Amino acid sequence: MDLTAKFVDVAGARTRYYDIGQGEPTILIHGGGPGASGFSNYRKNVERLAAGRRVIVVDLPGFGETEGKLKEGPIFAVMGDFVRSFMDVIGVQKASFVGNSLGGATALMVALRAPDRVNRLVLMGTGGSQAIFTPMPTEGLRRMATFHGGEGPTLKKLKGVIELLVFDSSSITEELMAERLKAATRTDAIDIFKRPPMDIWREDLASLKHKTLIVWGRDDRVVPLDSSFILLKTMPNAQLHVYPKCGHWAQWEKADEFNALVADFLDRA
Repeated sequence: MDLTAKFVDVAGARTRYYDIGQGEPTILIHGGGPGASGFSNYRKNVERLAAGRRVIVVDLPGFGETEGKLKEGPIFAVMGDFVRSFMDVIGVQKASFVGNSLGGATALMVALRAPDRVNRLVLMGTGGSQAIFTPMPTEGLRRMATFHGGEGPTLKKLKGVIELLVFDSSSITEELMAERLKAATRTDAIDIFKRPPMDIWREDLASLKHKTLIVWGRDDRVVPLDSSFILLKTMPNAQLHVYPKCGHWAQWEKADEFNALVADFLDRA
């Protein structure tokens, strides 16, 4: 598997992405936690998913190695615009999307603003919805929101965030922490919490006819499970899969099961 990074200019931002495999394109979009990047979030999934399709993994602006140049506006909307521009630059007219948290909300905005450019959607712990029962904001969101404040990013603060992203933190290595801290301390890193909020659940989700797989960790302490219910009820072709003993990173904590589930969903007629 060739994991050589590629770079293109998207709306004035030098953008890193990976392009693996052959066939129908599927774009993987990472979350917005400190130090996130495309390959970091999906390193356990790329090889399996690329076995049957073309997989494109992109770093959003201010994350990974993509420049932090992003137009003003609500974070989900402007990230959605960026991804559509990215598709134009690399010559992809239509793709399926796999998105975690910020990535899920970004994929939804692509579908809402340009439905003809989306095939299928896989949404994990998606932002922009509304929790039905859980008091908001969650502890995970509060820790993310204060990560860049005060003395700025630190390893202690990063550990405080990461421990709430997963159900079992034993899988989090020191190497991963160092990698994410380096990315989070970039001078042009984008703090998504300084952008205007956006309630995607108020958008016309009922208009989205795309086949959609909603994936959630039952024990998600960032975007709680009951945030999935409006999406499930409103999107006409949505189904929900819930993993027990799993937090906000279903693609990481349940990688083998997740890979099989997503590959089957994307391949199904």
